[in-house]
Amino acid sequence: MAAYSLNSKLAHGERVLWSAAPAQGLLLTSRDLLMIPFSAVWLAFAVFWLSMVTHQGAPAFFYLWGAMFVCIGLFFAVGRFAVDAWLRSRTLYAVTDQRVIILRSAPFARFTSIELDRLPELNLIGDGATKGHIRFGSSTSLFGNRSMSGLMPALDPTPQFLGIAKPQVVLDLIRDAGQKARAQA
Repeated sequence: MAAYSLNSKLAHGERVLWSAAPAQGLLLTSRDLLMIPFSAVWLAFAVFWLSMVTHQGAPAFFYLWGAMFVCIGLFFAVGRFAVDAWLRSRTLYAVTDQRVIILRSAPFARFTSIELDRLPELNLIGDGATKGHIRFGSSTSLFGNRSMSGLMPALDPTPQFLGIAKPQVVLDLIRDAGQKARAQA
């Protein structure tokens, strides 16, 4: 993602204090502790169903039904990781002297801006020293979230910096910049 895209979103006189892209490639989260075994069971059952339908010569509807569930199982098992990685490859994070910015290019373009003097709850996920996530708001449970964001972190409606290096340093930078912004307001 070009720096020009970020520069076009900055206000006059706004300074970038930090910017980075999220972790690239496969990104596992705590939700995957449940989703990976679930997707394996789903896919195994769907393949078993389709093989039984094939061996018994069932009507075409049952082939289609089974094929649909195999496709869903493949998406749960593999596809969601590929889509999430693709979305993250089109994302840029920034902290300025005025706000936190999350910018994702088209398709599925999204621009999120959180003013530093109005920061929500900040959550550091991970060890903080090497790599982790910063969530701007409270976490949602896997079962309470009825959207695809439960399967793909890049689509989570709660703004977050995913898989960034040295997240504790970035969190401290955000807090310091937020204190300065509140003091100036």
